[in-house]
Amino acid sequence: MPKRASVSRHWNWEGIYGRTKLVTGLILFTFLGTHLLNHALGLISLQAMEAGAWWFKLLWRNLAGTVALYGALLLHPLLAGYNWLRRGHYRGLPWQAWTQLLLGLTVPWLLLVHLMGSRVVHEFAGVNDSYAFVLSSLFVADPMLGLQQNLLILIAWAHGCFGMYYWLRLKRFFERLWPTFFAIALLLPACAMLGYLSAGRAVRFLLRDPDWLAGYQASLNWPGDAAVSWVYPTIEIVQYTLAALMLGGLIGRWLWGLLHRSRSQISIRYPDGRQWRGRAGSLSLLEISRAIGYPHASVCGGQGRCSTCRVRLSNLNIGEPGLNDLPPPSAEEQAVLTRVEAPPGVRLACQVRPVADLAVLPLLPAGVTPKTAYGAAYGSSGSLGLSQGLGQGSERRIAILFADLRGFTKLSDGKLPYDVVFILNQYFKAMGEAVERHGGRLDKFIGDGVMALFGLDCEPNEACRRALNAAGAMGRAMQELNAALSSDLGEMQLRIGIGIHCGRVIVGEMGHGRAIGLTAIGDAVNTASRLESATKDFGAELVISDIVANRAAFSPEAMQALGFHPDSVKLRGKAEEMAVWVHPALVDLP
Repeated sequence: MPKRASVSRHWNWEGIYGRTKLVTGLILFTFLGTHLLNHALGLISLQAMEAGAWWFKLLWRNLAGTVALYGALLLHPLLAGYNWLRRGHYRGLPWQAWTQLLLGLTVPWLLLVHLMGSRVVHEFAGVNDSYAFVLSSLFVADPMLGLQQNLLILIAWAHGCFGMYYWLRLKRFFERLWPTFFAIALLLPACAMLGYLSAGRAVRFLLRDPDWLAGYQASLNWPGDAAVSWVYPTIEIVQYTLAALMLGGLIGRWLWGLLHRSRSQISIRYPDGRQWRGRAGSLSLLEISRAIGYPHASVCGGQGRCSTCRVRLSNLNIGEPGLNDLPPPSAEEQAVLTRVEAPPGVRLACQVRPVADLAVLPLLPAGVTPKTAYGAAYGSSGSLGLSQGLGQGSERRIAILFADLRGFTKLSDGKLPYDVVFILNQYFKAMGEAVERHGGRLDKFIGDGVMALFGLDCEPNEACRRALNAAGAMGRAMQELNAALSSDLGEMQLRIGIGIHCGRVIVGEMGHGRAIGLTAIGDAVNTASRLESATKDFGAELVISDIVANRAAFSPEAMQALGFHPDSVKLRGKAEEMAVWVHPALVDLP
C-alpha cells in the first residue's frame, strides 16, 4: 500500500506538470498575440499604437497580469527544459518537435534585450517606454537591434503556433476552424511587422520636427545615461546564467545516466521480433519504440491526450513478473483509457515506464492522422465523427442491409462475359449510389449481392430510418435500371430481395494485404443476411426485423399504411421465431 500511494503522487505530479505547462504557454501566447495586435495598429497611425498600448499595459501591468505573465515566463521554459532533459533519448522525434525546441531556446537570449529596454527601465528608472521611445531606439537609432527584436517576435510566434497546433488539433472543432487559425497565424505577424515599419518611418519623420522632439523628450523622463548604465551588464550576467543552467542540465543528465547504468536490465519485445534491452524505468514505451526505430503512432507527441500510442501489454515469459509490476494508470491516463473503452492490459505507451520484461503490441498504425486520432480518442461517446477511429475495432449498434439479385444466374446464361460484367457494374453502381445517398456505407459486394452498413456516423434509430429510405431508393433505382437496360435484358427483369436488421456488431478493419477493409461481424450481420434469404420464402422484396421498425419509430398502423404486413420467421440457429415486417414491392415504398 505505501508503494501504491507513492506512485499515485508521482502520476498526479505528472498531471499537474502537464496542465501547468499548458496554462503558462497559453498565457505567453495570449500576451504575444495582444502585443502583435498592438503593433498592427501602426498601420493606422502612431497615435493608434499609443492608444492601444494604454489598454495593453492596463491588461498586463497590473498586479495580477504581472504575476501571471512573469510567472509563466519563468515556469514555462523550466518545465519545457525538464521535459527534454528527462527524455531517455532523442531518436525518432519528428522535425516539428526539434523545430519547436530550437525556436524556444532562441527566445530567452533575444527577449532579455527587449525586456530590459522596456519594462525593466520603466519600473526601475522611471522611463516612459512609449512606442515613440521604442521606435526611436530600435527603428531609428539602432536598426539592426530593431531587426533582431522583430525576429524575436517571429520566432516566439512560430514557437507558440507549434504548441497551439499540437494542443488544438485533437479538439472537435479544429478541423472546421483550421483555415481560420492558419490565416490568423500568417496575417497577424505580417500586419504587426508592417505596422512597426509604418510607425517607425513616422517617428523618424517626426524626430525632425523640433516641437515634436521637445515634447517627446519632456515626456520620456530619461534619467541620464549614467542612471541606466547597468542595463547591458545585467543582460550579459543573465545570459551567462542561462548558459550555465543549460550546461548544468546537460551535465546533470549525463551524470544521472552514469549513476543509474548499473540498474536492473529489462527486455521489451515487439510483434516483428525486434527487442529492446535497457535499464528498468529509464524510458517510456513510446521512447523505447523510437529508440529502436519501431514505427509507433503518437499524434499528440506523447502528451497522453490522443490515445493513438496505446498498446496491448503481456508478460514476455509466462509465469514471470511483468504486468503486475507496472504502476497503475494516473487519473489523466485512466480518463483517456475510459474514453476509448480500453480493455484490461491496454495502456498508453507514452505514460508507461516498464520495470519488468514485457511484450508490446501497438494497436494503431504508425501513420494515423489527427482526424483519425480524434475518432479514436472519443470513440462512440463523441458527438462528432462517430465513424472515425473504427479501424482498430469498436462495438456498435448499427443497421445492416443485405441485398441480392434474383435469378441472375439464369439471366446471365448465354450472354457474353462482357455483357454480364456490364450489367452487374450498372447494378452495383445504382445500388451503391442509393445506399450512399442515404448515409450508408457499402461494406462489400458478394457475388451479385450487396452488404451495407448504416449507423457508423449516427445513432441506431436514425440508422434504421436511413436503411429503410435506402431500400426504397434501391427499389426505384432497380425500376430505372430495368428501363435503361431493356435492350440488354430482353423480356427478363432484374429483381432484388433486401433484408434489414439492427443489432450490436464489431466494426473494424479486417483482412490481409490488399483485401483489408472496414467491415462488421456479429450475429446481427448473420440475421440480416437470413432475412434477405427469407424474401424468397415470402415472395416479397423486403423483409425487416420488428426491431428495425421500432427503432425507426413506426407504429404497427404506420407500417401497414406503408404497405408492410406483419409476420414471423424461423431463422437457422435461433430457438424462437423472429417477428418481421414484409413488403411485397420496394418501388411502392415512399
